[in-house]
This record gives sequence, structure tokens and C-alpha cells, in this order.
Amino acid sequence: MSHLETTNDSAPVKRPSAVKTFLVSGIGTALEYYDFLIYGLAAGLVFNEVFFPNSDPLIGTLYAFAAFGTGFVARPLGGIVIGHFGDRIGRRSMLIMTLIVMGVSTFAIGLLPTFESVGLWAPVFLVVLRLVQGFAAGGEWGGAALFGLEYAPEGQRGLWGSFTSMGIGLGTLIGVSVFSIVSYVFDGDLVSFAWRVPFWIGGLIVIVGLFARLSMPSVAHEPTAAESQADIPLVEAVKRDPKSIALGLGVSFGYNTIAYIGFTFFLSYLTNLGYRSTDSLTGQLAYSAVLIVSAPTFALLSDRIGRKPVMVAGGVLTAAFLFVYFPLVGTLNVGWAIVAFAVTGLLTGITQGPIPAFTGEQFPARFRYSAMSVSYQIGAAIGGGSASFIATGLLIISDQNPISVALYGSFAMLVLVVCSLGLRETAFMSTDKINS
Repeated sequence: MSHLETTNDSAPVKRPSAVKTFLVSGIGTALEYYDFLIYGLAAGLVFNEVFFPNSDPLIGTLYAFAAFGTGFVARPLGGIVIGHFGDRIGRRSMLIMTLIVMGVSTFAIGLLPTFESVGLWAPVFLVVLRLVQGFAAGGEWGGAALFGLEYAPEGQRGLWGSFTSMGIGLGTLIGVSVFSIVSYVFDGDLVSFAWRVPFWIGGLIVIVGLFARLSMPSVAHEPTAAESQADIPLVEAVKRDPKSIALGLGVSFGYNTIAYIGFTFFLSYLTNLGYRSTDSLTGQLAYSAVLIVSAPTFALLSDRIGRKPVMVAGGVLTAAFLFVYFPLVGTLNVGWAIVAFAVTGLLTGITQGPIPAFTGEQFPARFRYSAMSVSYQIGAAIGGGSASFIATGLLIISDQNPISVALYGSFAMLVLVVCSLGLRETAFMSTDKINS
């Protein structure tokens, strides 16, 4: 297999190694999702007291998750704007921009005054910064996934595309580790000051990812003059293949719903059951560590047997396990809770690993960034943005019965399975065929 790719102007471009690709795609995404996801940890653990203190604890958590969801409102807009320029002027500059915006906004959250200091202005400032984070994240995922996907050797697009999925797991692991260490150092007292530390660290470590992206080569697809004069990429995508956009949205909805139930809601649920915050964070460490391994493993499997079988199996197994998870953590045994989180990470990786390749391969390169980002981010906004809020609300109206949450998650998995079956199988198609 040649290690030279050819851009649209026939200039040879050396394909970066897998390690280099992971540094740009995976590590950059890890640092960015560290920033985006530590808010989910703070929302589940402390923001109900810091920004919404005049409420019953469970209601305060509901408000915190509502603010968390505002970040998802801006993600489709970020996907549209950043995806457009990624298709028109290239991927590299957009990936650098998203990392800088995320780092600055995350650091700023750590500087915010509390409700006790400025009243209602505190949650207002929080929501504004969440919107900025969401805008950046809306363009980050698609661009990072495409960097791996578009440089992958034939037959390995699933694996190379999953570098982004590995990055999400790694970013989660780093975020949970930082929160766990901070919780330990401050003896579990995150509310007074310690919650700020992970946000400051997140703002600073983005610099590491920035160095990697500044050194990245031009990506395999650069727009030609003819493409630059054609329809707006997203408009062309909607005209040519609205079905794939809609089905990809459904896949994203299902995956993001279950992922954010697993990441944010489960954390607050354990805390409300009576587990210590340190116990809950340990469970999340197990979740993240397993996810880092399971995502590329099942992405590689999708290269071998196809995307659809892996996605369908992941959806069915995850739905079934939801009805096991709650009895396990309901024992109030830390060991069983850690097992429950580890299995959740394994099952999440089954669908998370193939998603970048599966959704990106539905579209040709000339409008792939726009179509993939918009499809995925609208699904993420509908699913992930509301998942923890809806799950918490279901607990409230069902008198704390977790079966209501299991049914909700199962519905999301049904949507993922049905939409996965509706998309074309792309694992065995050549890159030239996909781009035609």
C-alpha cells in the first residue's frame, strides 16, 4: 500500500503515520472533549449548589443539566459554519480554531462568580460560555474524524476513524482522573473552590493539542476551483442525499443519548443513591478506561465484518444491559458499581468506534465535513443535550423508579438500530467509489 495520497490538484501528499494521525485526531479531540465533558461532571456533582442553590438537590441537578444541554443547542450551528469552511478552505484551520475557542471558554468557566456572589448573573454567564463551547465542539468532531478517515489505508477506515472515538474516551479518562484527584485532595469538598481547578487545567492543556495540530499536514482532500464555485456544500448535500443525513441524525441521536446517560446522568444518580463522589468518579474511570480499548476494537471489527452488524449488536446489547445496570448499582456495593460502569464503557464502544467511519463514508469528500457534522450534531443536540435532563425528569415523575430511564435508553437504541439498517454498508467500498 502506497503511503502517498493525491490531492485534487495532483500534488503528492505523504500520508502521516498512524501515530501522527492519532496525535492530531485523537489527542486533540481528547483535550477538547476533556473541556466539554468536565462540565458534565461538575453539573452532576456541584453545579446544583454553586449556580442553582435555591432548589431541592434533585431539582437543582435538573437545572444544572438543563444548562449543560444549552451547549448542545449551539453544536448544529457550529457544525454548519465550521463544516462549511472546512469543505471550502480545508480542514486544518478549522481544527486549530475549534481547539483555541474551547480552551479559552473552558478556562473562563473556572473564573465565573457563583450564585452567592452575583445572583442570577452567574447561571447566565455559565450558559453563554456553554454556548461558545458547544459551537466549537460542533465543528471539532467532524473535522477530527475526517482527518483519520481521509488518510486511512483502504480496509482500515473504521480503525483510523476511531482515533477520534479513542480521543473522546481518553479525554473522559483525563477529566475524571483530574476530578478524582481534586476530590481526594480537597477531601470531597468540591463546592467551595476545588471545582474550578479542572477547568483551569483544561484551558491550559489545550496548548498541547494545539502544537500537534499546528504541525499537521494539509489533509487528503482540498477543494478544487470547480468545487469552490459550486453550491454551498451543505446545500448540495441536502439536495443529493437527504436520506443519509436524516438516518445519520438518528444514529447520532441514539448514540449520544446513551453516551450522556452513561457519562453524566449515571454519575449524579449514584451520588443521589448515597455513593460518595469519589466512588462515582472511580466508576467513571473504569468506564473511560474500557471505552478507550473497546472503541478501536469494534471499529476494527467493523472493517472486517461490516459497519451494520457491529452497530446493530451494540444497540441491542446496550438496551438489554440498561435493565441490569440499575439493580447492580442499587446494591450500594462499590465493587458492583465499578463493574456496571466498566460494562457500560464496553457496550458504548461497540457503537462509538464505527460511527466516524460509518457516517463519514455516506458522503463524498467535497461536502463530507458539512453533511457529517450537521447530521451528527443535530442528533447530538436532540439526544445528548436532553438525555440527562430527561432521565432526571423521569426519575422525578416516576417516584425514583429507574426502569423509566432504562425504557428511555432502550428507545434511543431502537432508533440507532433502525437508522443503522437504513444506511448503506460502506465498509467494503473503495474510497474512490465513496467519493464518486
